[in-house]
Amino acid sequence: MIWFGRVAKLHYGVLRCSLSSASGKSSSAIQVPYLSRQWCRYGAPRPVHYYSTLPPATGNTDISVQYKYGRPVLSLPLPSRSELCQFSLRPMLMTVTDFLSDIQREDPGVAIAAVLSTDGEKVCSSTSIDTVLNQDFQILINSTIYRIHSPGRESPEHSTSIDDMKTVVHMLQSALNLPEHQLLRQIQLLRRLDTLKQELGPLEEVRAQVAGRAESQSMRVEWAVLAFLSLQGSFLGYLTWFVFAWDVMEPVTYFITYATSMGFLGYYILTKQELLYPDAKDRQFLHFFHKRAAMEHFDTHRYNALRDQLATVRTHYQAIVRTHYQAIVRTHYQAIVRTQIHYQAIVRTHYQAIVRTHTDTTHYETNWLR
Repeated sequence: MIWFGRVAKLHYGVLRCSLSSASGKSSSAIQVPYLSRQWCRYGAPRPVHYYSTLPPATGNTDISVQYKYGRPVLSLPLPSRSELCQFSLRPMLMTVTDFLSDIQREDPGVAIAAVLSTDGEKVCSSTSIDTVLNQDFQILINSTIYRIHSPGRESPEHSTSIDDMKTVVHMLQSALNLPEHQLLRQIQLLRRLDTLKQELGPLEEVRAQVAGRAESQSMRVEWAVLAFLSLQGSFLGYLTWFVFAWDVMEPVTYFITYATSMGFLGYYILTKQELLYPDAKDRQFLHFFHKRAAMEHFDTHRYNALRDQLATVRTHYQAIVRTHYQAIVRTHYQAIVRTQIHYQAIVRTHYQAIVRTHTDTTHYETNWLR
C-alpha cells in the first residue's frame, strides 16, 4: 500500500512537469523536490550525446602574416588538431597550389582548401604567393574561412629588402639555370644541330673529293691558256723577225687583237659578267664541280638545303644565348642601380638625423644662455 502511494505521487510529479512545460514555465529540481529524489533513488535518465563531422568553430579567424628571418610565416589552425601550425612561405618559388598541397599534406583531414580574395573570389592555382601577399586575402579550410592580414608593402625598408632579395634570387637563377622555355628551346636546337651535322658528314666527304678534282681541272685550264698565249706570242715574234717584215705582220697582229676583243664581248653576252680572272676561274670551277658531282651521284640540292638549315639553326641558337647573357647583364645593372638608390636613401636619412640633432643642440644652448 505504501509503495502504491509513492508510485501515484511519482506519476503526479511527472504530470505536473509536463503541464508546466506546456504552459511555458520551467520545472526545476526546486519546484519538484520529490521527483528529483525519486530520480536519485530509481535512476535518472541517461544523457544524450550528439556527434558532428564539422570541425570545431574557431574563436578567432583573423590571422596576420609575420616575417621571421626575412621570410613570411603563416600560422594556421588545423581542423584535426587543436593547435597552430606554422607554414613558411617562399614568395618567388611557391604558387597557390604548392601552399594548399602543404596544408593537405600536413593535415589529411583537410578535404577542401582554397585561397580567396577579400571579395570571396577564388584565386587561380597558378598564382604566385608573392602576388597573393601584396594584399589581404582569405583561406577556406573545409567550412571555415580565415581572414589573413598581409603586411603588403607598407614599410619602405621592408619593401627595399624584399626587392633586393628578389634581385639576388633572380640573378642566381639566371646565372645557374635558363628559363624553362629557353632551356627547352636550346636543347631542341642542339639536338637539331647534331642531327644536321650527322647528315652532312658523308656529304661533306664526297663534296671535298669533288671540289678537289674540280679545282685541279680548273688549274689545268688556266695553265693551258697561259701556254697558248706564250706560244702565240713566240710564233708572232718568229714571223716578224725571221720570216716576214713588220710591215707585213702589223695588220696580222691588228686583226688578232680585234678578234680577242670580240671574244671578250662574246663572253660578256653569254655570261652577263665582265671578263675578270677571279670570276672566270670561279665559273670554270663550278662548271667542273657540277659535272663531276653528276658523275659521282652527289645531290647538290640536298646538300645546299642541309647547309641552309644548319646556318638557320645556328643563328637561332646564338640569338637565344645572346638574349640570355643580355638578360643577365641587365639584371646586374638593375641590381647595381637599386643598391645605389638604397645607399643614397640611407645616407640621406643619416644626414637628416645629423642635421636634426645639431639643430636641437643649438636650440638647447640658446635656451640655456637665456
